[in-house]
Amino acid sequence: MSTYRPSKARKSIFAALLRARRQFGGNTVAIVDADDRTFTYTELIRAAFALGSVLRRHTKSGEKVGILLPTGAGSIIAFFALLAYGRVPAMLNFTAGPRNLRAAFKVAEITTIITAHRFISLAKLEKLEETLKNEINILYLEDVREEIGLVDKIAGAVGPILPFAFRAHPSPDAPGVILFTSGTEGDPKGVVLSHSNVVANVEQIRAHIALRTTDVVFNPLPTFHCFGLTGGALLPLFSGMKAALYPSPLHVKIIPERVRTTGATVLFATDTFLSRYSRAGNQGDLDGLRFAVCGAERVRDETRAAVKKKYGLQVLEGYGVTEASPVIAVNTPEDNRPGTVGRLIPGMESRLEPVPGIEKGGRLFVRGPNVMQGYIKPEHPGEIIPLEDGWYDTGDIVEIDESGYVAIRGRAKRFAKIAGEMVSLAVVENCATAIWPENQHVAITRADPSRGEQIILISDYADADRATLLTWAQSHGVPELAVPKKIIFVPTIPVLGSGKVDFVSAAKLLDEDAEA
Repeated sequence: MSTYRPSKARKSIFAALLRARRQFGGNTVAIVDADDRTFTYTELIRAAFALGSVLRRHTKSGEKVGILLPTGAGSIIAFFALLAYGRVPAMLNFTAGPRNLRAAFKVAEITTIITAHRFISLAKLEKLEETLKNEINILYLEDVREEIGLVDKIAGAVGPILPFAFRAHPSPDAPGVILFTSGTEGDPKGVVLSHSNVVANVEQIRAHIALRTTDVVFNPLPTFHCFGLTGGALLPLFSGMKAALYPSPLHVKIIPERVRTTGATVLFATDTFLSRYSRAGNQGDLDGLRFAVCGAERVRDETRAAVKKKYGLQVLEGYGVTEASPVIAVNTPEDNRPGTVGRLIPGMESRLEPVPGIEKGGRLFVRGPNVMQGYIKPEHPGEIIPLEDGWYDTGDIVEIDESGYVAIRGRAKRFAKIAGEMVSLAVVENCATAIWPENQHVAITRADPSRGEQIILISDYADADRATLLTWAQSHGVPELAVPKKIIFVPTIPVLGSGKVDFVSAAKLLDEDAEA
């Protein structure tokens, strides 16, 4: 564990990569791709300079360029290639569909994207490709590599030796990457993270958790999700740890074996995916892990118990948001407190604002070196709207105990007001999960003429019934207000590419059921 020093964060993202090479050695393996191809720090930097040299002929300095690629060496090299020559990578969610991608292009003023023919084919995105082809300039990695000429080869060869003469030198406070909110509860917005925001978050994590240069981080999470980009890729790269990258978290039968064969010691995942890996994996597949770090959604007690019993694996629950680059708090191996997301990482300030109807805790606001420059919103494309005094409203209701441990109670928007009482939809979902742990459940609110609002549960368990839920609630001291008025079965609960429940699509399923 290192000491957090703000001065270490005052670098561009590419400069932080160069610093890591100096510190850990150019011949040290930095990335292991899904096909077992490895890249040392020097090879990674060389590839970034060569590819970037070609990309600068297709783009302008300061331009926002979209990256539509899965997690892997290709996406990371493209990311650093753009940064090397002063472009701003914008990480695009290829699972979002044409409408949301068009919204991202418009809000961030993106006119060029980078993808790969092979990815389009493997992911079966030909229809998406055809839809976008007439609206935006698409650069394919295979075609760009064919363009690499003598000048580009020289840049690739000399760049790692004399990087100062080749690379761009943006201010640490300049935009470093653009990501997009997941849209779980509305239209996505562009999130502008400065170079310093991202580098600071890596340094904060390193000062908070004792990591080792001998660790191998397995990351199947998408790089369009900030957890997958910062935690799963940049953290190991900047810390001297090997990053074992995998293109999709959905390959639940392959990933446990891949964790074993790569010698991974740290796994980044969500509760949903970790639960699936645990069930699908063979005995021993996850035994080499020191711990798994889970974010993006609450870690269920059932998941902790299952991975502990089968693999002896410790799960560290953390908490973050894209707007904070993303990590805000996380448990540590030495002091892991289930039911909390750990303490705030170094350098962060917090304040709680009271919420009417909620007695304990409050609405969490955070401020720190990792908190974004601001949003880009659809009504003002390309314009960064800064935060007031640097404070970000997470929209989450939390409690912080006397030791500083943070417990998430729910989203402010995910409370129902029934007969004047505030009821957490997360509590409703937790009750259903306790009874039917192998399934997914989502609570949705709808207007109720007599009580203000009512709760309806959507479940992918066909036999879920209200009577069983009511009996369980009564025997566990859960108020009857937290028992949904009715339960609706759906074959599949919609999720986003990040693994989070897609509440917008879930609500549409409820509306479709009402119309049927």
